[in-house]
Amino acid sequence: MNVGTRAGLRMGKATRDAFGEALRELGHQFPDLVVVDGDVSNSTRTEYFAQAFPDRFFNVGIAESNLVGVAAGLAASGKRVVAASFACFLLCNAFDQIRMSVAFPRSNVKLVGSHAGISIGEDGPSQMGIEDVALALALPGVAVLVPADEHATRAATRAMLEWEGPTYLRLGRPPVPVVYEPNIEFVIGRAFRVRDGHDIAVIANGLMVAVALDAAEELAARGISARVLDMATVRPLDVDAVVAAARETRGIVVAEEHLHYGGLGSVVAMTVAQHRPCPMAFVDLDDTYAESGAPEDLLRAYGLTSERIVASALELLERA
Repeated sequence: MNVGTRAGLRMGKATRDAFGEALRELGHQFPDLVVVDGDVSNSTRTEYFAQAFPDRFFNVGIAESNLVGVAAGLAASGKRVVAASFACFLLCNAFDQIRMSVAFPRSNVKLVGSHAGISIGEDGPSQMGIEDVALALALPGVAVLVPADEHATRAATRAMLEWEGPTYLRLGRPPVPVVYEPNIEFVIGRAFRVRDGHDIAVIANGLMVAVALDAAEELAARGISARVLDMATVRPLDVDAVVAAARETRGIVVAEEHLHYGGLGSVVAMTVAQHRPCPMAFVDLDDTYAESGAPEDLLRAYGLTSERIVASALELLERA
């Protein structure tokens, strides 16, 4: 996928691939770790864990509600459980089971949704998880993680397994640019300041972090200093980082591969309104479903581009 080129980032692995590799490695460290998958292990990459630990892997078939019930039962028996499927299958199909069996009792279940966003491409809108973050945030007590690259994903997978309580980890299908060094420390609840800046702040997560860095380069060429924050944890949110961005710059642009309502933008806007009001703009999927197409074409068609971030930033600065 052609993002992050102006920022000089090299292409890396898909976050789903990094997750699968990390899960296999961490299986040795956590003997109580078990994995449940909904017959898509070759896509979620839990197959890597299954090959290494076949007696700790369970394929429940294409039955996401049952998947969540099995995961919750294993967690109740003291296991550290990862439950994986496509983001839309897991969060949309099994929402009630997640609500009652995971979120309400605060079960130690790690929900992993791969193939999130429109960047899955040709699979089309029926398999695009674009409301998943909003659904996860609607569940009290569920930590929500959206890493930007392969190294952040490996670190997030470890952090998720060490976190006590339910979590949702959002993963993507296509390769994405490498933003971080391999030894990155992922702390749940802490944002990454990827680039300093004082004129405008861009808060992004997932593949939009590389796009935001691209936009920051374009803005720099115009003499505008852009801060880039990777809000890899949507909940618990790094309130201090958001408030600092609102206080120390002239406005905030939020960029995410998600529907307009209920995602990162909504959470950041609530925080800004409560603590430090400032001009804001939102680069997202607006209020629409996408269609089938090549990932790059879809991202361009729906405005998930550095050009749209730049235009939003310039508009904010004119208003500020």
